[in-house]
Amino acid sequence: MSFLRRRIPGLTPSSSTSASRDTSPEKEKEKVHDVKSKGATTKHGQKSTSKKGRKRRHGLVFGLGGIFGIVVAAFFAERHDVINFEALSDMNLDSLFDVIPAGILKDAREIQAQERQAVNYDSFSIGLHLLSQGVRAQHPVIMIPGVISTGLESWGTDEKSQQYFRKRLWGSWSMMRALVLDKASWKKHIMLDMKTGLDPPGIKLRAAQGFDAADFFVTGYWIWNKILENLASIGYDPTNSYTAAYDWRLSYSNLEIRDQYFSRLKAYIETSSRISGKKTVLVSHSMGSQVLFYFFHWVESSSHGGGGPRWVEDHIDSWINISGCMLGASKGLPAVLSGEMKDTAQLNAFAVYGLEKFLSREERTEIFRAMPGISSMLPKGGDAVWGNETWAPDNRPNQNFNYGTFVNFRESNSTHTPRNLTVGSSLEYLLENSDTEYRDFILSNYSHGVAHSKEQVEINNHDPIKWINPLETSLPHAPSLKIYCFYGINKPTERGYFYREDQDPSSKLNVTIDTGVSSPAGVSGGSNVTIDHGIVNGEGDGTVPLLSNGYMCARGWRSIRRYNPAGAKVTTFEMPHEPDRFSPRGGPNTGDHVDILGRASLNDLILRIAGGQGHLIDDHIVSDILTYAERVKIYDEDESGAI
Repeated sequence: MSFLRRRIPGLTPSSSTSASRDTSPEKEKEKVHDVKSKGATTKHGQKSTSKKGRKRRHGLVFGLGGIFGIVVAAFFAERHDVINFEALSDMNLDSLFDVIPAGILKDAREIQAQERQAVNYDSFSIGLHLLSQGVRAQHPVIMIPGVISTGLESWGTDEKSQQYFRKRLWGSWSMMRALVLDKASWKKHIMLDMKTGLDPPGIKLRAAQGFDAADFFVTGYWIWNKILENLASIGYDPTNSYTAAYDWRLSYSNLEIRDQYFSRLKAYIETSSRISGKKTVLVSHSMGSQVLFYFFHWVESSSHGGGGPRWVEDHIDSWINISGCMLGASKGLPAVLSGEMKDTAQLNAFAVYGLEKFLSREERTEIFRAMPGISSMLPKGGDAVWGNETWAPDNRPNQNFNYGTFVNFRESNSTHTPRNLTVGSSLEYLLENSDTEYRDFILSNYSHGVAHSKEQVEINNHDPIKWINPLETSLPHAPSLKIYCFYGINKPTERGYFYREDQDPSSKLNVTIDTGVSSPAGVSGGSNVTIDHGIVNGEGDGTVPLLSNGYMCARGWRSIRRYNPAGAKVTTFEMPHEPDRFSPRGGPNTGDHVDILGRASLNDLILRIAGGQGHLIDDHIVSDILTYAERVKIYDEDESGAI
């Protein structure tokens, strides 16, 4: 698999490192240069697979596909009467291997070895390379994971929970087993009480702790593990680094009420800074960036953290914001409106049938609404950011579809399928068509508007409901704070939806994604918009739209003073999605929302910042985010056109 490898500048040809195509600052030699042009980096060629290799692979897929098909058919049976799953849970897998042809097993082992080599393309090597350049651990590092990536384990001792004691009901194979064998019990454990937003009576799920909480989701599927490997290579260990895992189901206020999460995070940062004599570097991903932004307000509030107005300035050196959904994620709305998103809408008919039989849209909606933390990622900024019925800031010239209509209906012939809806009216529609408990909980915990004046921002800085929204509150007064925004681009991302009335008489949901709406993509760089099974695709990292990842970093915190009153330096480094063909996770040049955590250049930049070399990193912007951000209808107060 040597053809999958790419060299890092400065490494010898014998190195096993696979490099990112992004430039990266070399010690005392070069800086990352500002890029605004769209010149794409040329990709290396790939060796073609031989005909013999293709035949063997196809034979393996056919053989294993037959076995998998039997299991899937049984899994999706209405009554699990094809296979006794209790017996399956105790089955010895060796007995299964005994009946699989030896040739298939041999091919499987070879492919597994090749894929393992592809997955492990850069284990430790980024850190070891920087170590050879003199980069060492300097600042304490604290990592704040994203949504769903932290494992949740049961600590309940009631009779119904004893079988799960200290087993992960999220983020492990125990979760899979519980979901298959005891779905009703799993749902009771994973869903929060909607009146309180806390544990239901007799249930006690808590976030796993330590590095194990978020290094892997399930065995073999890494999340933070590559970053941990490389941090360790330059001298980090549990004494100077920490994963601040949290229960992502909880609203942010309940994180403190139930788990004292922000109090513990404050104490750990203060202890780390006192022992090391240096300020801390915070590394957040996805929803973790929203959690951290909320923490900045909480920690300095006299009625909450009590740290005072200089706490962030005195304790935080840098904030590394990776794929931060600062203005929300489009897919958050259909998840709680109808239990759907791109991942479900684009399934084939057989898979949809099986999914509906096993975990229906109604059940998925119920589960998502009973996880209020997920709703913190509903889009923020309304029509000023996302557009209206005739306009959107990320529309391209002569585009044949307007991104400003977020929820679209081909037929508007009932109260459940009104006119096309913008982001602002979509949120109103969601709350109008939700149960009272969910609606009240969202309105009492989150805000999605825009503060157009300095005075309003200063008022909002004292209102916890506003603390997750960077368009209504400001960064802390920390002039020496450095903010680094790293995110992927050029991967199709959910930007809008087509819906229709739900005709299923047994369903309690009013609408469902209209999977019959599709249109082909325009040529690369053209004006046409791809609509795939009711999903309107735009620009982003595959999960979070470009506007959410990039607006605050490219303009909101740079040019609008009320959002960054102390003038903290903001550096934006975009990472194009250029996946390796044969790597199951995209390889060292992926820009995918999650897989970017294994990207070679991202790991390089994180280590340089932690090692005190963040000043060598300059902007690297290759998308049109600067143009889109200028079109957003939010202005500095002395700009023309200001509200």
